[in-house]
Order: sequence, then C-alpha cells, then structure tokens
Amino acid sequence: MPRLRILIIDDSVVIRKVLSETLSSDPQLEVVSTACDGRVGLAKIAQVHPDLVTLDVEMPVMDGLETLAEVRKLYPRLPVIMFSTLTERGATATLDALSLGASDYVTKPSNTGSMSAATERIKADLIPKIKVLCARSPSNPATIAPALPAHRPRAAAILRPIEIVAIGTSTGGPNALAELFPRIPKDFPVPIVAVQHMPPLFTKMLAERLASRSSIPIEEGVADAALAPGHAWIAPGNFHMTVKRTGLSRRLSLNQDPPENSCRAAVDVLFRSVASVYGASALGIVMTGMGSDGVLGSQKICEAGGHVIVQDEASSVVWGMPGLVYAAGHADAVFPLTQLAGEITRRVMESRSRRSSDSAGPHPFSNKSSAESR
Repeated sequence: MPRLRILIIDDSVVIRKVLSETLSSDPQLEVVSTACDGRVGLAKIAQVHPDLVTLDVEMPVMDGLETLAEVRKLYPRLPVIMFSTLTERGATATLDALSLGASDYVTKPSNTGSMSAATERIKADLIPKIKVLCARSPSNPATIAPALPAHRPRAAAILRPIEIVAIGTSTGGPNALAELFPRIPKDFPVPIVAVQHMPPLFTKMLAERLASRSSIPIEEGVADAALAPGHAWIAPGNFHMTVKRTGLSRRLSLNQDPPENSCRAAVDVLFRSVASVYGASALGIVMTGMGSDGVLGSQKICEAGGHVIVQDEASSVVWGMPGLVYAAGHADAVFPLTQLAGEITRRVMESRSRRSSDSAGPHPFSNKSSAESR
C-alpha cells in the first residue's frame, strides 16, 4: 500500500522539523514537502499532490485562514488539518478555519515541554487524524476502512416524556453543532448537555459562538449550574461534565477524573450520569467524531430505558463514534445532520404532549426516516 503523502505548511523551522521527523517515523506516512508560508504552500500543493496538508494558523505573507480559503477553492476535497496554538486567539482562528472547511485541527505542543513530549503528542493527536481523514479521501480508496457491521436500529417505543437531551461529538463537531443548535426552537422544553472534544478556551469560544447564532442560551458548563429548560451547556475542556440530583433540582458537576477514551471531557462519562439521573427520560445524540467515545454511555442510556439516535455516515466528517454506536445496536434511528434538530424537537415535544395519555398504555414512536431501514 502506498504511503500517505503529507505536506507541512508552517513558518516555524522547529515545528517543520519536529513534524517531518515524527510523521516520517510512521511507516504509513511520507512527508513529501514543507513550506514556510501559505503562498509557498499553495505552489507546493500543485507540485507534489499531497494526500493531506497540515496548516499553521499564524504565518507571515499568507496566514492559515487565507491559505485555507484558497485551498478550498482549488482543492475542495483535500483534507486539511489546522495546527493552532492553545490560546484564545488560536481558538478563535481555529473555529474560523473549521467554518471555512478545515477537516480538523490539533494544538501545538507547549514550548516549555521536552522534545520527546512534543513527539508523543504529535503521535497521539495528529497521526490518527491523518489516517482517518485520508481514509475518507477519494484519492485514497485503498485506505478506506472496512464497513461496520450492519445492525437494524432497535426501534423501541418512547413511553416516558423526554426530560433531557445529551449530545456527544468530536471530529467535525463544531460545524455540526453550528448546524444543529440554530434549529432548536426558543421554546424547547428541556435542557441540553453536550460534550465536544476540545481543549480549554476552545470550548468557551465554541459555546459563545454557538450562542450568538442560536435562539436558546448556550454556555460552557460550570459546576453546580441548575439545569433549566431550553438552555444548553458545553462541557469545558479538560473537565468531565456530569449531571447530578441535588434535592429536587438537577445540576451540573465537573471533575478531573482520569480521561476515558483518551478524552476529558468524555461522552461516556456524561451519558452514564444522564442515564443514572434521568433513566428512561433521557435522549442521547451521537454525532460525527473519531473513536469510540459514547458507545458505552449509549449502552447505559438504552439499559435505563432511554433512547439514542445517531448522525448518518454521509453527513459525518468521520463516522467513528456514531458508526460504532450504530454497530453495537444502541441506536434507535439514524438521521442526516440536516434532519437531526427537527427530529430531536419532534421527539421531545411529542413525548411530552403524551404525558396526560400515558395511562392509556404504550404509544409506539413512529420513525419515518428512510435511513432507519438500512
């Protein structure tokens, strides 16, 4: 199998060297060229035809956002991973880059860390993303992962009013959430809690950006916040977020317990707590993302009598998290991104409107999406 061809665009000599050496140490990868700014990088793309580009956000001559805009005009399907700093400015630029069509991002290793630590960070954070994103690229059909086992959705009836919506997402999530949240109506009657795999600062900026475009309030989660209808909270980076009962109220809790699935915040942690506190009144949503975070948590929601729906493969940047939930048989239904908000709203509203008729017996939930019959 031919190695994946990587072009590195970064103005730092040190970063170019570290990236080149680390990526080249993987037998599946080949760094075919490097560039010191966006203008040179665009010329190199035409010359070396890479399978993927890593692109620095802050550069002289032509910065990462300008370069990305040109790349998307000329090479709309070329995977691009942004390489950003763990700063507020870096977070803002990264979110801008994702909205412009960047495939994903990683944060640069700290300047205060050792070279070996930087190398390990790149191996852990960047290389898996390169392989997954290149597997989706039409220029590399041989690298596409085998299809997941096909399981029919469980199509269980919703017998209790939905009292909370819990969302988990990762790669491709910021844009997916930006599609979903503005479609949630202002009178949405239950709280929403969400995990988006992102570092500190990034989650705060994401919540603010989503709130500015949505009808419902959206905030980064804070300890002991009372869950309120029509209000959404995004788990802060580097903290697990859970829900808890405090007397008659339900509130958020934050902790820094060990990462799960290499993530903190982790979807599994949030979903487990939601299943414990809300039981059959929980609705879980698993959206685009790499890895398996959310599979065990979705299982807990299902075992408690709750329900889970997932984003479909076609509209996901990576169908890892939702695909594995589907393969495990924990999904009730599969929907494209454009239909998710409407389906969430419909399920919540209809389940709650039946509250007065629950005593009449089970009322099977009607799922009309053609995607569910796959």
